[in-house]
Amino acid sequence: MLNLRVTIDKQSGFCFGVVYAISMAEEILEEHGLLYCLGDIVHNDAEVERLRKKGLKIISHDELKLIHDERVLIRAHGEPPSTYRTAIENNITLIDASCPVVLKLQNRVKNSTDENEHVYIFGKRGHAEVEGLIGQTARKAVVFENINELEIEKIPKKISLFSQTTKSTEKFYEIAETLMRQGIEVDLKDTVCRQVSNRDLQLQSFAKAYDKIVFVSGTKSSNGKVLFEVCKKSNVNSFFISSPDELKENVFSGNESIGICGATSTPLWLMEEVKRKLESI
Repeated sequence: MLNLRVTIDKQSGFCFGVVYAISMAEEILEEHGLLYCLGDIVHNDAEVERLRKKGLKIISHDELKLIHDERVLIRAHGEPPSTYRTAIENNITLIDASCPVVLKLQNRVKNSTDENEHVYIFGKRGHAEVEGLIGQTARKAVVFENINELEIEKIPKKISLFSQTTKSTEKFYEIAETLMRQGIEVDLKDTVCRQVSNRDLQLQSFAKAYDKIVFVSGTKSSNGKVLFEVCKKSNVNSFFISSPDELKENVFSGNESIGICGATSTPLWLMEEVKRKLESI
């Protein structure tokens, strides 16, 4: 055995929005044994599978239109107005677990649109949260992940700039500064979730404290990608995995200190499984 000294980051794991959504789902599943969920309840395949076994059924927006008289959970990412209209038409009981931070952001985006502002969103196209946001603008908002995607000469002289809640604060401000240097007036709406952004400094310190870092996250998690890069910058010996099976034993050496951390969508039980696997090498 390599006698690895393994520590799980106490600040890693589900954010309060995900905790709320999963606790609601478990409560209903315990009582009824069946609950539909519009999209993956969390961007972590292992946690989704755990809840599937309890009776959670993941459905798409197209499938929602075919369902009547059922209970459907709205996950923390939130939904556009069209989802609520479909629910009313089909007599669907919505269990709304939208994160309060996301709901506040949706409201701010809608208010900006109602004021005829030009709304730009720094976020991932097709992401559930972003779909909910552009739904507040009748899909008029401009969504981009990289400033190179934008044609600067076509951008209005004044815009309102928002961010998906799980994006990098540092990159968000860099984008704003770049746009302002181009003569564009930017009404900056800092909407990055502080539970995510405040973890940057904490993770930097955590990553530096160990010989190697094992970052556990689902591949679909935007937050996971951002936080893994934070770790990688602080400790080049950082490795991204989605499950214990992805651990490569040959990258570890005897008596090393290993830090385990994860995204806001990573369950503690999964990080504990990774810890047990590392300790058995």
